[in-house]
Amino acid sequence: MFENLDQVKTVFDFDDPTVYAIPLFVLMIGIELFIDIRRSLKLYHRKDAISSIGMGLGSLVIGLGMKTLAFIAFNWIYNHYGVWTEINNYWWVWILLLFADDFTFYWHHRLSHSMRILWAAHVNHHSSVHLNFSTALRQSWVEVLYKYIWWMWLPLIGFHPVFIMTMMAFSLIYQFLQHTELIGKLGPIEWIFNTPSHHRVHHATQVKYLDRNHAGILIIWDRIFRTFQVEKKSDHPIYGITSNIDTYNLFKIASHEYIALWKDVKRAPKFKDKLNYLFQPPGWSHDGELKTSSHMRALEKEEQ
Repeated sequence: MFENLDQVKTVFDFDDPTVYAIPLFVLMIGIELFIDIRRSLKLYHRKDAISSIGMGLGSLVIGLGMKTLAFIAFNWIYNHYGVWTEINNYWWVWILLLFADDFTFYWHHRLSHSMRILWAAHVNHHSSVHLNFSTALRQSWVEVLYKYIWWMWLPLIGFHPVFIMTMMAFSLIYQFLQHTELIGKLGPIEWIFNTPSHHRVHHATQVKYLDRNHAGILIIWDRIFRTFQVEKKSDHPIYGITSNIDTYNLFKIASHEYIALWKDVKRAPKFKDKLNYLFQPPGWSHDGELKTSSHMRALEKEEQ
């Protein structure tokens, strides 16, 4: 199927699908905005949308360099230690890669909600109190510096770096489409795939919705690892974070949780507590009430 995959050595040979998806992103935002204005739904707030787009542009610029470094690292691992490289000659490699990439995304995403040092980077994406296609562009400026570490096992197994980067791009495009309130539930599709309904839960601040539905393309991982939560008609998602930052300043959006984390680390009296602030879930405290999502969920269950 592929005569000489080793010829593809550099990132300059990689035709990134996300570049071609930019017109789609613009079109989808335009359509959603038109419907929003026509129906007076108030899905968009001008300053909020501009901030989201600004965060996306910043992430894009920073990510270009990191994507190049990641591509070089993937190539080095693949060429020196790739175990099962012959799989790239068969069409079904894409099926295997879909599951491998999506499994990787799930755990990277879940850990980004489970460790505060990682949450400090990821929280940017959740900081808008609106959910629309522009919110999908509200990407972290820091997460792109390290996220590729999670994917380094894929070239080690034998997946070609071009294939990995392509699948990651398709996953990103698919996830963009989940950030909308205009699409309701999609029937049986919801059993297997991530959908707008599932992702609305992920962006919600209600206790039962916190840290749920970490899916990229497939919702099966959330079902398997018990992080799935269905969207309830009686409890429409309220978006944002548990302590909203109320700012459109890009640098504050990018840095606010790092500042809060640093203050907590400084005030912790013991070295162990300082480490706990870094590696325990958001909401952990050494001297106050625990406000982690699991603790709040347990308290809510007791009250019921």
